[in-house]
Amino acid sequence: MIEEYIDIVDENGFPTGKSELKSVIHQKGYYHNTVHIWFYTTNREILLAQRSAKKSICPLMWDVSVAGHIDAGESIKKAAQRETKEEIGLNISQDKLKKVGVFKCFQSYDNGLVDNEFHHTYICKLEQPIESLILQEEEVEALKLVSLDEYQYLIDHIGVNNHFVPSNKTYYQTVLNFIKNS
Repeated sequence: MIEEYIDIVDENGFPTGKSELKSVIHQKGYYHNTVHIWFYTTNREILLAQRSAKKSICPLMWDVSVAGHIDAGESIKKAAQRETKEEIGLNISQDKLKKVGVFKCFQSYDNGLVDNEFHHTYICKLEQPIESLILQEEEVEALKLVSLDEYQYLIDHIGVNNHFVPSNKTYYQTVLNFIKNS
C-alpha cells in the first residue's frame, strides 16, 4: 500500500499550506485532520468498530464506527465517504452526515507515535443491516451495535474491556448526547 500525504495544520487547526507523509506526521507530531463517523440505527443503537489487531495504536480497542486521516487536498466530507467505503464497504452521501464538531486529540504513545489530531466528527444513520457491511481487515477486526444505555455504561466505565480511549471521555459523551438529540 502506498503511504498517503496529509495536510499539516497549525495548533489551532488552520491549514499551513504544507503536506507530509503520514509516517512523518506521526513521527514529528505535526498537527493534522482526521474524520470520525459515528453510525446509529433507528433502533437507537450505535455502531462500534474494533480496531484491527494489526494497528500500531490501540489494537483491538472498540471505538468509533469509522475513522481515518484526510488525504492532502481532500475535503473532510469526501474523506468521510472514502473512509466509510474503505473500512466497512458502505457508500454514503455527504448530505446524510450531521456535524457534531471538531475535537482536539493530542496524544503520544509508547511506540514513539505522536498523534496531534483534530477529529472532524459526524453522525450518520445506518440504514443497512450490520451483516451486509464488508470489513477492511487492516483497519477493522469486528463490528457490533450497542444500545444508548450500553454506550453510556461504556463511558462510565471507560477503559474496561478495551472500550474507548480513557483520555477522550468528554468526546464520547458529546457524541452520545448528539445522537440522543437526533
